[in-house]
Amino acid sequence: MNDMSSAPVLTPGLADAMTGWRRELHQHPELAHEERWTADFVHARLREFGLDPVAVGGTGVVAVIDSGQPGPSVALRADIDALPMDDRSGRDYASRHAGVAHACGHDGHTAALLGTARHLAAHPPRTGRVVLIFQPAEENGKGARAMIDDGLLERFAFDEVYGFHNMPLLDPGQAGVRAGPVLNGYIVWRIAVTGVGGHGAAFYKAVDPLQAAARLAVEISSIVGRYVDPAEAALINVASLQAGTNHNIIADSASLSGTLRALKPEVQALLFERLERACAGIAAMTGCEVACEKLAEVPPCVNAPEAAAHATHACAAVVGDGGIVADHPAYPFTDDMALLLNAAPGAYLFLGQDSVMCHNPEYDFDDALLPVAAGIFVQLVTDRLGLTAS
Repeated sequence: MNDMSSAPVLTPGLADAMTGWRRELHQHPELAHEERWTADFVHARLREFGLDPVAVGGTGVVAVIDSGQPGPSVALRADIDALPMDDRSGRDYASRHAGVAHACGHDGHTAALLGTARHLAAHPPRTGRVVLIFQPAEENGKGARAMIDDGLLERFAFDEVYGFHNMPLLDPGQAGVRAGPVLNGYIVWRIAVTGVGGHGAAFYKAVDPLQAAARLAVEISSIVGRYVDPAEAALINVASLQAGTNHNIIADSASLSGTLRALKPEVQALLFERLERACAGIAAMTGCEVACEKLAEVPPCVNAPEAAAHATHACAAVVGDGGIVADHPAYPFTDDMALLLNAAPGAYLFLGQDSVMCHNPEYDFDDALLPVAAGIFVQLVTDRLGLTAS
């Protein structure tokens, strides 16, 4: 990391505390909407800091630090869920739950926001208030919506919102901040193919959904190349194709699932329209029933120019002007913080780390990022609201 002499002075011992929290969270990963242990952990820490957390959106947690004085309401957000995959990091604090792992760094995001909460509870804002949002279910794209549907925007209204993500595509010591689109939006889709099962040797008496699904998978892979302007950011992938139970049984059903992503909502809509047309075409050709549904839909993440400028200033205070990367491209990933950015101007920033890519079973969050992220959040609040000395 770069020299942090210009960073906000955090509460003594906070870096070590955040590392301990992060590693404890890492051992107890939970999937989307199942983050009960994690939510209890967050509740307990926030109460220790003298705050009054409440549940929002099921396993989501919100706490407020209010100055009691007029001023803006600034929201800080972290995601808390894990992924359905094994932990092969080899750490002594590796996941205790087979098939579930914090392989995206949400344990680090949560620990950094907890550290921010502890510091701000001891040094509250001079004006306005801070809204701390611990959001569930980012990985399936439904957590922010669940919190919004549970009244987040009405019960805890905010004027600005900020969040961060670790980013192995950036070097350690770098902070990526840019105005405008920063992440693709996406649609998570699932296709059910229904045919007529039968004996593998009497295939002509069956309507084979596996063959239809395989053809559909190939057709899907051609949609971007055929129908999207090459100048536009767009992608679509098949992540799962499932059918059959035995070598001599033609199954009666098959399924495919995946995502489509784009930087523009109209391109997302075009991709899904073409996906539905491909389904209709395969159905007509094979005689199978083919039904396509959306499981989740998230718009692109777009940083407001003024908020991006605030985030850039805060990042520079921690990593230095030379650590700011303002010209990085919009990344093809997706985060449903986009829904919070639709509700209020804000910025989503990235902190570099030297590691394998997220969603790799060997991935682990870099604990050195914890005081960096907390320092940036504290600096943002200082810039926007001011902080009391004690």
